[in-house]
Amino acid sequence: MDYIKSNKDAWEEAFERRAKGWSEDLYESLQNETYPFLKKELIEELLEFDFTNKTVSQFCCNNGRELLSIMKFGAKQGVGFDIAENMVSFANETAKKAKANCLFIATNILDIDEKFNNSFDFIFITIGALIWFKDLNLLFDKVSLCLKSGGILVINETHPVTNMLAASGENNYDKEVPNKLVNSYFKEDPWIENSGMSYMSEQSYKSKTFYSYSHTFSDIVNSLSSNKIVISKLREFQYDMSTSFANLNNLGIPLSYILIAKKID
Repeated sequence: MDYIKSNKDAWEEAFERRAKGWSEDLYESLQNETYPFLKKELIEELLEFDFTNKTVSQFCCNNGRELLSIMKFGAKQGVGFDIAENMVSFANETAKKAKANCLFIATNILDIDEKFNNSFDFIFITIGALIWFKDLNLLFDKVSLCLKSGGILVINETHPVTNMLAASGENNYDKEVPNKLVNSYFKEDPWIENSGMSYMSEQSYKSKTFYSYSHTFSDIVNSLSSNKIVISKLREFQYDMSTSFANLNNLGIPLSYILIAKKID
């Protein structure tokens, strides 16, 4: 089973089926707002860095909105990578409209061209990206190759604990006990979904197959360490970055996090 090819087909289908007008006004938000599409805690962290003359990248950049927002911190150049060709085309059009020096490239993240080795001062990974990789060691090997020596990796993601919860609409969801732990934290087999990406389409549909994978925090930490990427900061939050667990916000459950790390020689 080629899970990456399956996910590419499913994501491209999802973008084709997006609701009318979905994300068409991104460039207006980028022109009129300071740092749109970024959580305030991430903005706080990024303000600690000097982006002058820096090159930045986002792995799994989706429609480009987050990387384009990050460019507003003053970076010299941005490069986004994503597997879905139609979303990458959309992101490049948005970059033109927003007059941002940002290029988006369609590729399997694990196959990013070697010409980008030692290219980036910052690499960003944001919500919902890590689950599309079965082996995080392969992902962070590519991150390490693409970062310059001393380069910074920023991850702003859903918390691994959320994989133990059921979202509304799932078979094991209990509306009376929405914080009930129903899945193994150490789940190894993939999640298999055929109901589309409703946040784009605004409705469920019979879709091509998405394969995604749970990862523990030890998976993340050990894969980073194995690839000469050292964690310098970790912040955990009790708010949901997705639309799956908003009813559990501020109830003492870790739902998202920011991790900052540096590549060392």
